[in-house]
Amino acid sequence: MRTGFAISSFCLNDLPLEMALDRLSAVTDYVEVMDEGCHRLEDTAVLETFDLRYAIHAPSRGVNLASLLEPVRRASVEVTVACLALAVEVDAPVVVHPGYFAWPRDRKKAEQQFARSLADLLEAAGDLSATFFMENMGDWEHFLLKTPDELPLIDGAGFALDVGHAHQNHVLPAFLEVPISHFHLHDNDGTTDSHSAVGDGTIDFSAVMAAVRRSNVRPVIEVGTFEGVMQSIAALESL
Repeated sequence: MRTGFAISSFCLNDLPLEMALDRLSAVTDYVEVMDEGCHRLEDTAVLETFDLRYAIHAPSRGVNLASLLEPVRRASVEVTVACLALAVEVDAPVVVHPGYFAWPRDRKKAEQQFARSLADLLEAAGDLSATFFMENMGDWEHFLLKTPDELPLIDGAGFALDVGHAHQNHVLPAFLEVPISHFHLHDNDGTTDSHSAVGDGTIDFSAVMAAVRRSNVRPVIEVGTFEGVMQSIAALESL
């Protein structure tokens, strides 16, 4: 029997996407495709060969929706909108990173640039009938959306809670109290974004799963190895 949890293709990111989907389809009927590296999507042909439900994690390496360099910001919007357009073809929501700034003094300007990008994405999503969620970031210097008090930055968009990132920033309990549209589940020790298997870190997944049930959405296991995914499924299904 396949699990009720969705699984990110991140756990098999060293394999070609077709091989990764074939392996994951034996375990789940819902896969979040990380649109990077071996799993970079040029079209939806491979996705359509499997009887799966999808979410897509938009490209984030080299993409910065908060860039102070306007050509970079515009290009980042273009890349993300292209991902939205592909996602619509397979009825998939898209998870998006909010961006970052280079120097502390640039934060306010970066927030303004991100607001422009968010407006562009909301307009494009409306035109395409696409759905996207903005993800909270880990303890990475100069990234936006690391704490709950930054949620007004994404007004108008859904929120994707990455529980590992929130735990690394020591704000997970507060994030669990806000409306959540999408979940990424993985564990860590509160210091590094290790994407460890559930049970190998210090996150209280009983509280996480209570929030999942309140939100009534299928959470995505985003662990770094396939073996870790299987361990996580067993741990979560026992809660």
